[in-house]
Amino acid sequence: MFVVSRRFTGLRSIQEFGRRAEQGLGPILRANPGFRGYYLMDCGDGSGFSISVFESREAAEAIRDHALGWIDETLPDFTAESSELTVGTLITRIEAPAPAAMPGETAAARPTTH
Repeated sequence: MFVVSRRFTGLRSIQEFGRRAEQGLGPILRANPGFRGYYLMDCGDGSGFSISVFESREAAEAIRDHALGWIDETLPDFTAESSELTVGTLITRIEAPAPAAMPGETAAARPTTH
């Protein structure tokens, strides 16, 4: 797995940024077969932090120009004062165990929470 993280400062509204990203950037990311997840945090005071997870560096690089183009075209009013990019290979992953299925229930039928 390969991770791309970005810390933003000076954003006008991280909530609006997230809403627009979910509607526009989401479909672009989901169309990439190597994409695994995107997470955006509100760090307060106009700061935010995003984490994108891909199967490989190649999968991240394959979508980079398309995603950055969308951001430049769609979010010009959200230009951050500064942005710090960090990339790297995921070394350790610890996840909560999946909840057990109820008798007669399949994993696909279980509701998800966000």
